[in-house]
Amino acid sequence: MSEAVADFVLFGSTPLARLLAGLLAAEHKRTVIFVGESQAAYRLPRGTDLSLAPISRPETWQMLRDGVGETTRLLSRIGGRGSWSRTDPILFADGEAGKEAIAHMRQMAISFGIAAERATPSLLGAGRTGTLFRDAVRLHRPVLEPRLDAWLEQVGVRRVSPQSVEIAADGGAMLDVGEDHPLAARQTILADDASILAHLAELPGLLHRQTMSSILTRPTHPIAAPVMVHVDAAMTLEQGKGGGVSAWGPGDLAEFSSRLHQLLGANRRVEQAGQTSYQSVSTGDGAPAFGRLGGSGADVIAGLGALGVYFAPSLARWLSGASRSEEELWFAARLVEREAASSTVAEFAPQHDAGSAQ
Repeated sequence: MSEAVADFVLFGSTPLARLLAGLLAAEHKRTVIFVGESQAAYRLPRGTDLSLAPISRPETWQMLRDGVGETTRLLSRIGGRGSWSRTDPILFADGEAGKEAIAHMRQMAISFGIAAERATPSLLGAGRTGTLFRDAVRLHRPVLEPRLDAWLEQVGVRRVSPQSVEIAADGGAMLDVGEDHPLAARQTILADDASILAHLAELPGLLHRQTMSSILTRPTHPIAAPVMVHVDAAMTLEQGKGGGVSAWGPGDLAEFSSRLHQLLGANRRVEQAGQTSYQSVSTGDGAPAFGRLGGSGADVIAGLGALGVYFAPSLARWLSGASRSEEELWFAARLVEREAASSTVAEFAPQHDAGSAQ
């Protein structure tokens, strides 16, 4: 590949990035260079891969439903047993806007065949309401990641760790990998927040840099569901096998730690086992964003959150010019160059100080 130009160079470390790189090579016969670290087993969680999120638009529910089936079939072949499982997450809120959004999401889920029921109020705390969603898919990143890496090698994706990267205005890229000639690619894909922040000198108007924190607690009393999302604060909590709770969301460590301790309650002993702060990217209207910067630069993929990996098959088709008609319409409405103020695809965008965590 050092003497030829690859079709794509893809940057990212998430399951979405890995699956997308492999699909472009295996299904769409593109030459692909992949740049991404293996991280799942070595750092605190910064996200999850869950087939449920605070989304409200029916066309997105339809895309998600189709994508979950296609993705889980593919991952079952690649990752085998233990790479994903079913779980029953709870979305909950204590602010009025969040409660209204969850009620709407429950009706959306039911209309698409997902069992959803009101969570028992006593499990959530005074003043909160929530919905329990049945049989969501959750990936197990530490198990899946090495199997995805092996699959990338099998399908001919070249994985490199470049010493330097130059991304041109037309979206092409040159990568110095310490060989006689740099590697070249016709099109760059920035497939996660870290790669967007690392390779864009300036974010487009729709995207915003956001401080995030992740905390792991020592074993404590179980939370109400294996995965819980506090939609008012965009905070996710996961109960680990050892009894600890992993939590991540917006805010610096002091702010986030205080919110987490309040959320878990005064009756639960909470001792932190680890913590970290990092930067992420959010969209101004709460909806995901895709496409080339300025219409001709690098492709960016932003704002999909926990749902990202389930959109990998449709993203691969779209990037390859092989989209189904409904997919083409969905992506066309969510291009990164849109204006947040006049967005027609806005999703529920929580106010991070809304609602009190009790």
